Amino acid sequence: MTDSSLNLTAADYSLLTDLYQLTMASCYVGEGLAMKPASFELFTRSLPSDFGYLIAMGLEQVLDYLTAFRFSPEQIEALQATGIFNQAPPEFWDLLATGRFTGDLWAVPEGTAVFPHEPLLRIEAPLWQAQLVETYLLNTINYQTLIATRAARLRQAAGAEAMILEFGTRRAFSPQGAVWAARAALAAGLDATSNVWAALQLGERPAGTMAHALVMAIGAIAGSEDEAFTAFHRYFPGAPLLIDTYDPIAAAQRLAAGDRTITGIRLDSGDLISLSQQVQALHPAAAIFASGDLDEWEIERLRAAGACLQGYGVGTRLVTGSPVNGVYKLVEIDDIPTMKQSSSKATYPGRKQVYRQPGRDRLTLATSAAQPGEIPLLKLMMRQGKRCYPVESLAEIRDRTAANVAQLPDPVRALRHPTPYPVEIAPDLAQLQQSCRRA
Repeated sequence: MTDSSLNLTAADYSLLTDLYQLTMASCYVGEGLAMKPASFELFTRSLPSDFGYLIAMGLEQVLDYLTAFRFSPEQIEALQATGIFNQAPPEFWDLLATGRFTGDLWAVPEGTAVFPHEPLLRIEAPLWQAQLVETYLLNTINYQTLIATRAARLRQAAGAEAMILEFGTRRAFSPQGAVWAARAALAAGLDATSNVWAALQLGERPAGTMAHALVMAIGAIAGSEDEAFTAFHRYFPGAPLLIDTYDPIAAAQRLAAGDRTITGIRLDSGDLISLSQQVQALHPAAAIFASGDLDEWEIERLRAAGACLQGYGVGTRLVTGSPVNGVYKLVEIDDIPTMKQSSSKATYPGRKQVYRQPGRDRLTLATSAAQPGEIPLLKLMMRQGKRCYPVESLAEIRDRTAANVAQLPDPVRALRHPTPYPVEIAPDLAQLQQSCRRA
């Protein structure tokens, strides 16, 4: 095996899992439990610091994964060659060779605001299937939900009219992570991504400006920074110019004295408040973009201090940061409700539904009916392994995100020290949890 073989394709995803998923599945087979009906739910126990909500994202990739779930003969041979499964029952290999995902998937649509203990999704399937898919589901849901939530908060901080571009590819934790980050950011309200492949795959137009390297390269050969600006506009008329390679105010003054119309300027460093005000005075018709380790808190600070900025490029702090710590827990096996009782990690047993009405949510059992004015959040996405929910466009998801955030009370949407959103634990669920507790 060489390093080049570490490039993933969709066909590899069945093995993109933690070892214990496979060892547990083998044990289930040996103990006669593999085909028992089981329900697992994916949820968070808490929110990242200073987050008042999460925006669910990643469902489309989950649906693709479950639809294509299978083990190839080569993958099975590779597992057997490890020697780890020497004592595994022969039926385990038969199950992997012929098995497909045959269960049901319930989930909240992408762009839905969710809160602690509310399921983002539920898998109802034979135990071995529901167990094996855990790692991939957590990987895509946790990461894209983080990016979508940050994007929604960035949109809130910057305002509806600001242009916000996703610049995170070079800082994302992997090429796949960069693509997922671009998708989640666009779906949650950002205007464009600089990731060319992601944008084209999503039917979007990539966006970007220029780098300091062009200014330094052409300036060094031609003798001046202005020659770099002229050259760039020769091929990309009207494109934003990055003016802070050397002295941004001097560059802005020279551009203002010229005969070209400057429609866009990017500032990537320095005192963005003072610089943007001075540049705006020199170029009142230009849109001024800021970049350089921006996040929602910094954008809020810049706006409050009077920075003259019409757009933002966000990267590092969008695609990294405090994780969404979603978990995936067994809530029912063979019609028997189950719960984890560990200190500080207790869960709610049974299959659940979230009912929402303006101003509050109600977490209850899936068998409970809606009360007047409530709507159920979890919807059936797959039935017996077949997708039954339509593919949604980024525009549809973006609109849902905006509507969900707009409906939240202002204290919940606060970027600092938000007020927790009221989620009522229904009496039937509280009673079931109490009855499942073991002395």
